[in-house]
Amino acid sequence: MIRHILLIKFKAAVDAAQIAASKMLFERMPEKIEGVVAVEWGLNDSPEGLNKNFTHSVFMTFADEAARSRYLPHPEHEALKQQFVPLVEDIIVFDYSV
Repeated sequence: MIRHILLIKFKAAVDAAQIAASKMLFERMPEKIEGVVAVEWGLNDSPEGLNKNFTHSVFMTFADEAARSRYLPHPEHEALKQQFVPLVEDIIVFDYSV
């Protein structure tokens, strides 16, 4: 399995409806792309204050390397990026194998 983590800092002008629409697009990926096993969306609630203004996270699980390779160029991923990327001020993407 591959874990795919996004830490997201949205632009200040982005509203709750735009964030909710992004969340929905991410959460639909397992239905749309074979090998996307799970997607979790989270809002930072750490009391430590070490999030460096990153407020949201996406935690995806791919079945294997082939699934991640299918996801990255997939038209559904490209459609998600067209909606999502303009909202983002900064992002960290981190993958690791389980």
